[in-house]
Amino acid sequence: MPIEAILYEVEQLHDVSERLAILAEQHPPVSEALMTISGSVRNAATILGVLIATKLARPI
Repeated sequence: MPIEAILYEVEQLHDVSERLAILAEQHPPVSEALMTISGSVRNAATILGVLIATKLARPI
């Protein structure tokens, strides 16, 4: 089902965000940039999740 595939990608995006945040802690010279990118990825995942919940979710 397409919904499950998109939700899987949302989960993957959240995982990428987490990994970038961890890398930011380990690499101070690029910490700020990595945290910015991490936040952007997390925001995109959240927006995609909300889109799925509001537009494509099956009615209860």
